[in-house]
Amino acid sequence: MQEQLVDLEQRRDKAAAMGGPHAIAKQHERGKLTARERLDLLLDEGTFSEIGLLGHHQSIDPEMVGRDTPADGVITGFGKVDGRMACVAAYDYTVMAGSMGAVGERKVKRARELSLRQRVPMIWLVDSAGARIQEVLAPWFATTGDLFFEQVMASGVIPQVVAMMGPGAAGTAYLPGLADFVPMVKGRSFMALGGPPLVKAAVGEDVDEETLGGSRVHTEISGVADLEVADDAACISAVKQYLSYFPSHNQEMPPRRETGDGERPVEGLEDLVPTEARRTYDMRRVLERVVDKDSFFEIKPRFARNLLVGLARMDGNSVGIVASQPGHIGGILDVDSADKAARFILTCDAFNIPLLFMVDTPGFMVGSKVEHQGIIRHGAKMLHAISEATVPKITVILRKAYGAGYYVMCGRAFEPDLIVAWPTAEIGVMGPDGAVNILYRKEIAGAPDPAEARQKRVEEFRGRISVYSVAENAFLDDVIAPSETRNVIIRGLALARGKKVDRPWKKHAVPPV
Repeated sequence: MQEQLVDLEQRRDKAAAMGGPHAIAKQHERGKLTARERLDLLLDEGTFSEIGLLGHHQSIDPEMVGRDTPADGVITGFGKVDGRMACVAAYDYTVMAGSMGAVGERKVKRARELSLRQRVPMIWLVDSAGARIQEVLAPWFATTGDLFFEQVMASGVIPQVVAMMGPGAAGTAYLPGLADFVPMVKGRSFMALGGPPLVKAAVGEDVDEETLGGSRVHTEISGVADLEVADDAACISAVKQYLSYFPSHNQEMPPRRETGDGERPVEGLEDLVPTEARRTYDMRRVLERVVDKDSFFEIKPRFARNLLVGLARMDGNSVGIVASQPGHIGGILDVDSADKAARFILTCDAFNIPLLFMVDTPGFMVGSKVEHQGIIRHGAKMLHAISEATVPKITVILRKAYGAGYYVMCGRAFEPDLIVAWPTAEIGVMGPDGAVNILYRKEIAGAPDPAEARQKRVEEFRGRISVYSVAENAFLDDVIAPSETRNVIIRGLALARGKKVDRPWKKHAVPPV
C-alpha cells in the first residue's frame, strides 16, 4: 500500500502543478492570477474539495499524442463562499490556454450536476481560448452542447455566475451569455463568438481583441457583462458580494445580514431632488441614503445609464432596486434600459428578492430611430417581466411618472404591495408641456399673448395630474414626506414578506423576446 500511496501523491502533485513554473510565470507577467490562486481567493480557507484532479486528455489526435494536460486545463470541485457551499470550475490558462477538452468538460459537467442536485450556486472562472480544436474535430463534437442545455435547465433554480478573468471565445463565450452575473476584468478579459483570427478568416475584418469583445464593449455597448473591475482580486470580491444577496437556490429566502441600520428618518432628500420636473440629479445619491449604509451594489452601471438597477439591503434584508436616473438623458426609457430592467426583474423574482421601484421618468423615447430598433417589443419585455413577478413589490414615485413609464415601473395595475409618492409627484399619460402642445395648439397660436395662454393651460393640466388628484381617488396608498421614504419601504417589505400569489396555470408564457 505504501508504494501506491507514494504513486498517488506524485500524481496529485503533478496535476496540481498546472502548466509548470514557466507557464505560471507567464500568467503572472500578464497581470493575472492562476486558476488555483483565484480559487484560494474565492473559497473559504480549507473548504475546497477538488474533483477530477487526475483528469488528463485521452485524445488520440496526432497533435495531442504526448501532450501533458494537468487536470486537463480546468479545476473543478466545491467549497464554501462566505460560509455557504458552491460548486466551481476554474479554467487554467497555463494548460493549453485553458482550452475546453473532452475530459475537462466531463469534469465541469460533473460540477454542474452536483450544483443543481445539491441546489448550490455554480461559479465559473473563465480564462480560456475556447474549444480545444484538436479534440472537437473528432466525432466527439457531435455529442457536445450539453453544457449550455444544462445551464438553461439550472436557470432560475440556482444562482449562476461566470467571471470573465481572461479570454472566453466560442464555447466559453456562451457561458456568460446564459449566466445571471458576469463581471469582467479590465484590459485582460475578452469574449466573442470568434476571436480575431477567426473573424479575419470568416469576414475579412482586422480587429483586435479589445475592440472586438473587451470589457468596455460588453459593459457599455452590448450589455452582455454586468461589471468592469480592475483586477482579479476585485473580480472575485464582486462575485462574493453579488452572491451575498442571493439564496443558495430558488426555494430559499435570501439571507439576512445584520447591518445595524433599521428604521430611521432620512433628512435632506428633498435637497437632492429639484422640484422642477426637467431639472436633473443623480438618483444614486438618493438610493445611497435610503438603503442600508454602503449596501448598494449596482449592476450594469455603464450600460443603459438612464436606468439604475442593483442590489441593496433594507434593515438587513436583500432588495432589488429598479430606479429612474434623471441624471442621464432625463431618465427617459429606451431599448437598452428596458432590456436591462426586464432581465434584472426576472432574476430577482426567480430568487425571491423583493423589488423596489424608485420612479422619476418622462416615459419611453419616441421617434423613428427607436421604432426601428423595436422599442415596442423591448418595452413589452419590461411589461412582461413586471407582470410576471410575484415577489414583494414597492413603488415610490419621487417626481414624475408619465405614460408607459408609469406602467413598467410598477404602477398601480401591476400589483405593487405598496405604492406611495412624494408631494412633488405627477402621474399622467404625459407631462403638462407635451399635453398642452397637443391639446391646445390652435388655441395658443390664436391667443393675443401665446406665452401667457400656454402657461395658463400648463398650470391647469398640472393640477389634473398632481399627486393629490391621484391620492384623492385612492389610486395611491399614501403621499409621504421624503424623510419618511426609508421607513415606509421597510414597513411595506415587512408586510409583504409572506406574500402568496396564484397565477393561471400555463406551460410557459410567450415573452416578447
